[in-house]
Amino acid sequence: MNTPCYTVAAMDLGVYQLRHFSISFLSSLLDAESAHVKLDRSSSGASVVAIDNKIEQAMDLVKSHLMYAVREEVEVLKEQIKELIDRNSQLEQENTLLKTLASPEQMAQFQAQVQTGSPPAPPTAATPGPPSGAAALAQPTSHSSGPSA
Repeated sequence: MNTPCYTVAAMDLGVYQLRHFSISFLSSLLDAESAHVKLDRSSSGASVVAIDNKIEQAMDLVKSHLMYAVREEVEVLKEQIKELIDRNSQLEQENTLLKTLASPEQMAQFQAQVQTGSPPAPPTAATPGPPSGAAALAQPTSHSSGPSA
């Protein structure tokens, strides 16, 4: 049950570490190259090409790291979407079952509440509750198996 939350937290940590590594790596490349440029001013054309090559390599590395992070995030989101679709299907089945087991008076009362936007009234002695079989059938599906916000 808690695995998706742990996966998301681990993913966030992984993305943070990946970004930190990429920034550190890029900074070290640029620092090393700028030190090289300061020492070697005589061959400015060659050093410009070397700087361009280092920048291109660093950008390729950053791009590959970010693409990896994006792919991982997409996989996590696909799994969450799948779980939400399953949960939605389960709730639709439960809703259909409850509608079939509800009395016409209960359905009319519910429709009136929906139209007025008022909160549902607590059950009273005048309003018969759902049959005990409906409560027993609906109870196993009331526990959330998906991730919570």
